[in-house]
Amino acid sequence: MFMAADWVVKAVMIGLAFASVVTWTVWLAKSVELMAAQTRVRKTLRGFLASASLDEARRVGAKGPAAAMLRSTDLELKRSGDLPAEGIKERVSISLGRIEVATGRAINRGTGLLATIGATAPFVGLFGTVWGIMNSFIGISKAQTTNLAVVAPGIAEALLATAIGLVAAIPAVVIYNHFARQVAGYRILMGDASAEVLRLLSRDLDRRDARETSRSAATTARLRAAAE
Repeated sequence: MFMAADWVVKAVMIGLAFASVVTWTVWLAKSVELMAAQTRVRKTLRGFLASASLDEARRVGAKGPAAAMLRSTDLELKRSGDLPAEGIKERVSISLGRIEVATGRAINRGTGLLATIGATAPFVGLFGTVWGIMNSFIGISKAQTTNLAVVAPGIAEALLATAIGLVAAIPAVVIYNHFARQVAGYRILMGDASAEVLRLLSRDLDRRDARETSRSAATTARLRAAAE
């Protein structure tokens, strides 16, 4: 049927077949990427949960976005010095939020193509079908016969375009929805990692403030003792 089809219908079929190949290529590549990313974040998150301070978290050996979160936190601590803890936590929270957004955008890259294929492939196939049926009607008028043996092949060729469009669209929609759930789960993991970094930062800053308060109290006590 393909070889006997009109060149426009052939172009539609080839385009839809290419879209189907793209769909499965994206599925394979993104599946591997998401699996590796989720495994890495889960491992790092377990390390963060077991840590009592940022120093311990640094020894976890975090990679990827989680490592970027630690680097961003360290940079803000270095720049802020002895500034108030609340301001430091707020600035770190902003930095971690940006990392989360950038990571979510990066992991979601490519899935929009699946949505496009899923939305347009049936209509492209329908276009091929309409074009093929138009040619079939033209052929009928030229042959001046309505014999089914003459009409059926052209209509079958035209309907094949719609079938290929559905074959391309249905997996694309299913895979896109699957990836949407996977990406949402990954973003939740990144949010958990960010929350753990903030928790460790808050604990370290509270310890710093407690040490400073203790030193200040000790100094005051010594001064009072000396004055007496």
